[in-house]
Amino acid sequence: MTAADRVYGIIKHRILDGHYPAGSYVREAAIGQELALSRTPIREALRRLVSDGWVEAIPHHGARVVAWTSRDVEEVFELRVLLEPQVVRRAATRITPERLAALEALAEQMESFCASGGEEAVDEIAVLNNRFHAELVAAADSPRLQRLLETIVQVPVSRRSFHHYTAEEMEASMRHHRELIRALEAGDGEWGASVMRAHILAARAAQIRPVREQRRA
Repeated sequence: MTAADRVYGIIKHRILDGHYPAGSYVREAAIGQELALSRTPIREALRRLVSDGWVEAIPHHGARVVAWTSRDVEEVFELRVLLEPQVVRRAATRITPERLAALEALAEQMESFCASGGEEAVDEIAVLNNRFHAELVAAADSPRLQRLLETIVQVPVSRRSFHHYTAEEMEASMRHHRELIRALEAGDGEWGASVMRAHILAARAAQIRPVREQRRA
C-alpha cells in the first residue's frame, strides 16, 4: 500500500464515520502533520477523493466534503426506484449470453467478498456492485436511460449505503443479484423489475437509517 493509498483510506473512512462532516474542509497541512507525510501523497489522495465524488475542490480554499442531505438521498432513491426497474424490463429481452456471464462473475465475486467481511471487503463490493448495475444499464440498450441514471446516481451515495448494511442486509443484497440474473435468464422483465425495486428500497433503508437513528437520539 502506498502512502497515498493510506491517506485515501483514512480520509474516506473519516467521512463515512462522521469525523469529517458534510461541508467541512480536509486540510492538507493538518493531515501531513498528523501522519508525518509530505504534501505529495496527500494531494494525490485528495485528487482521487475528488474524482470518486467524496470531496470537491474549492478554489483557494481546499478540499471540502461533499454535502449530501437526507433529502438529497431520498430524492436519488425515489428516482432510482422509478428508472432502474425499467432498465431490467428492457434488459430482459435484450441481454446477451456474454453479458449474463459477466453478471454471474460479478455476483460471484461480491459473494466472495461478502463472506470474507471487513471494511476493505465492503469497498470492493461497492465497486463491483457499480459494475453490476452498469452491465444492466448497458444490456437495456437505452442511451436516454443511461444518461438519466449517470446524472442521478452519484457514486458516494451508493458506496456509503454499503457501509451502513447489517450482515443480514448484505446477504439479502447478494440474493437480489442472483434473483435478478435468474429473471433475466428467463426473459421475465416484470419479475426482474420487482426484484430491482426491492433491491433499491433496501439500499435506501440502509442509507437513511443512521439519519433516523440520530434524530431519535
